[in-house]
Amino acid sequence: MVLSEQAFKKIDRELAKFPADQRQSAVMAALAIAQDETSWLSPEVMQAVADYIGMPAVAVQEVATFYNMYNTKPVGKYKISVCTNLPCALSGGERAAHHLRTKLGLAYKETSADGLFTLVEGECMGACGDAPVMLVNNKRMCSLMSHEKIDALVTELKEAGK
Repeated sequence: MVLSEQAFKKIDRELAKFPADQRQSAVMAALAIAQDETSWLSPEVMQAVADYIGMPAVAVQEVATFYNMYNTKPVGKYKISVCTNLPCALSGGERAAHHLRTKLGLAYKETSADGLFTLVEGECMGACGDAPVMLVNNKRMCSLMSHEKIDALVTELKEAGK
């Protein structure tokens, strides 16, 4: 089985929020649940979600490839998304991104050799007033990221990833 029974139970809770003839409305939540369990959405995982929800696999793939939060290729244990949209860029985002890229020795869309970090450019995270902003694993928002805060974040994640 590609996904655990627990994952399918979580997907069932999401499906219950919609009328039976609109099960496809739960696809984004189902993909997030699947990704939380598998760390990325392989073709087999997307097929399992499609089969379970009852929608074409290509439609599930379209959702997964459209949104930046879904990983359709393997990523490191910690995916760090750096907002590089104009408001963040003008508020130190480019400087913060350069510091992080240098510290990790990575370009965007690269994963560290130890498998701990993947670095990606993120779309607007809706926190322009807190720029520069980074997001760890689509769940943890990091605001006002100075060089010191970036160094502390990387150290914390390295320690937690051991």
